[in-house]
Amino acid sequence: MATGPRYRVPFRRRREGRTNYHKRLRLLLSKKPRVVVRRSTRHIRIQLAIPGDCGDMILSSATSLELKKYGYSGATGNTTAAYLTGLLFGYHAIDNGYTEGVLDTGLHASTLGSNIYAALRGAVDAGMDIPHNPEVFPSDERIRGEAVAAYRDIDLPALFEKTKTEITSKFGGA
Repeated sequence: MATGPRYRVPFRRRREGRTNYHKRLRLLLSKKPRVVVRRSTRHIRIQLAIPGDCGDMILSSATSLELKKYGYSGATGNTTAAYLTGLLFGYHAIDNGYTEGVLDTGLHASTLGSNIYAALRGAVDAGMDIPHNPEVFPSDERIRGEAVAAYRDIDLPALFEKTKTEITSKFGGA
């Protein structure tokens, strides 16, 4: 272990592998709210955050658990749930008066077609202005859940369309 007067101990969150401060600084310098997408194996969480003196302030949020209110009964950790959560988040943020942001993926790997980009597509489809490249979005078949429907007893494409219609009708979308 390094010792001596010139050794500098890294910040605690960096040592724990929880924060990449170089990436966070670039996001904060953009002066836009951050669209923070965090995923686990079972859920997707999306928040609109701005930096504050005592930590980040959350302006709007959505989680995949909220999809049950709109009739979604499928798994909440898949690509379909990520898209619907992003759509719900986008409508919540726009209702609260926030229309733009910049994507913050945290320490998640940037993989083309991943759940993070499905959530981003949902937020963009709701009407938010988030800089992105459309090539990173998952295919429409993956978002509708057609691959999952082939292996499961649940009709995920029909459930997706029903839930999407329910969310858009509640928030006045077409």
